[in-house]
Amino acid sequence: MTVVVKIGGARAVDPEGALADVASLVDEGEEVVLTHGGSTAVDETLEELGEEPTYVETPGGVVGRFTDEETMDVFKMVMPGKLNTDLVESLQNEGVNAVGLSGTDGKLLEGKRKSAVRVKEDGKKKIKRGDHSGTIDSVNADLLETVLAGGYTPVVSVPVLGREKEGGYTAVNADADRAAASIAGALEADLVVLTDVSGIYEDPDDESTKIDSAVTPAEFSAVKDAAEGFMTKKVMAAEEALEGGAASVTVASANADEPITSALAGAGTTLEPGALADAEAEETANTEVTQ
Repeated sequence: MTVVVKIGGARAVDPEGALADVASLVDEGEEVVLTHGGSTAVDETLEELGEEPTYVETPGGVVGRFTDEETMDVFKMVMPGKLNTDLVESLQNEGVNAVGLSGTDGKLLEGKRKSAVRVKEDGKKKIKRGDHSGTIDSVNADLLETVLAGGYTPVVSVPVLGREKEGGYTAVNADADRAAASIAGALEADLVVLTDVSGIYEDPDDESTKIDSAVTPAEFSAVKDAAEGFMTKKVMAAEEALEGGAASVTVASANADEPITSALAGAGTTLEPGALADAEAEETANTEVTQ
């Protein structure tokens, strides 16, 4: 079994337990690919440099970062630099022979660069140019499988290779959850998304309303309806992972005891591909009826 683990970059996320759990899984013979976020560290570094992080809202209501050239330079410094190196160092101290990779290494993660994004400002739709982000459409699974077969544990971060319209590549930002989803789909792996909450809640302010799993179309619809704020992107990423071939997706707390092992055993909110396929079929059938 291959497990793709994504450790969130929020301040409230403590990676120590997850890293120890990676070591346990590797010691038991499991293949693990670790990915990570880092938006908080990027924002802090930007502020230290006198720059203000820029966030925008899409016409669909999703809030995300706008990555200009200066922000991209900070991403290159922080994500595959300090954060990735720190995780590799920690895993080595746990006895795991980890290898740090960015999406640009060996064309690991590749997609089309966006030079502009559609945003909503003051209720109006606008085009904001100068963006340095992209959407991943290609994963070099052979590279990851070669690294895993050699007994190493990959630790993957953005940036990714963005294809330019006129040819060539530029390193660009991509959402870390969606990067993990792309990798899990390409490897047909279980994906565990570790964050600062214990799962997806029907009421985002009430942990007691946690949704345990989505194995039916109705449950999957409930998960999508419940997602808001930062969880919206995680549910989008989960859907992409399952569509891409992932065996399952679990959103769970990074701060639990043995967070990865417990997530795989049923903690958190688990989404399965059958529910997604059934939900899409039901949606298509409903659409055909109303046409």
